[in-house]
Amino acid sequence: MMKDFKIWRSILRDPVRITVNIGGQLVDKSIDNYIDEDFELIEEQERALTTLTMALSPNIAQGFCEYTSAKALWEALIEVYEGNEDMKESRQDMLRQKFNMFYYIPGETLEAQLQIFTAPTTDMNISGIFLIKSEINKKLLNALPRSWDMNVVVIKKTKDFSRLSLAEVMAVIKACDIDDK
Repeated sequence: MMKDFKIWRSILRDPVRITVNIGGQLVDKSIDNYIDEDFELIEEQERALTTLTMALSPNIAQGFCEYTSAKALWEALIEVYEGNEDMKESRQDMLRQKFNMFYYIPGETLEAQLQIFTAPTTDMNISGIFLIKSEINKKLLNALPRSWDMNVVVIKKTKDFSRLSLAEVMAVIKACDIDDK
């Protein structure tokens, strides 16, 4: 994967305006007077806008065709897809509720349950909600079916939940499942 930091910087900064100082006043420079560095700045800005536009599906890009600078397009995309502070807060509340309401679904395989559990925890991390390891790990163990009660007790007594990652706890659960079979 190629990383072009010049393009990223172009996305983050205001559009370049090539100017010249005439009598203490900044005025737009005539394109006839551009030097190579001026053209490079303009091309960099155009590459940034093109890169963003090409990353969008045609249906989405059509809704953003009015934006003529990479920065303006980027800010519009953030506003639409990440939303304002109220929207972010509502999304975080929904994710917390989804996490808190997680429970074992009868008939689901253990593997399916673990995958279902990782979705809200991953989404919470992406949304800036960071729970302590022990809280996540205990929530998962407490959501296992009643048939797992003995395994859960043993796991809780023998493992340090403040140090174990969710992946490590899942590995322990899977090992217990294999042992039980």
